[in-house]
Amino acid sequence: MEYLGYVLLGIVAVVWLVVVIIGLVAAFPVGIIGFIALAGLGVLFAKVLKDRLGNKEDDYYSKNVDK
Repeated sequence: MEYLGYVLLGIVAVVWLVVVIIGLVAAFPVGIIGFIALAGLGVLFAKVLKDRLGNKEDDYYSKNVDK
């Protein structure tokens, strides 16, 4: 059930992102600011994801420490 929720949220997020990009293209001269903001968020998200996947200490504590 949790997996289905994540899939549905992922679909909504992708559709929302496509709609935002289409809107930024439609408002071209001013839309460049939005593209810069989206690129910044994308770079930060990639950094966080890379840090999380590469951190063995977090994996150890999430598996072995009592909750």
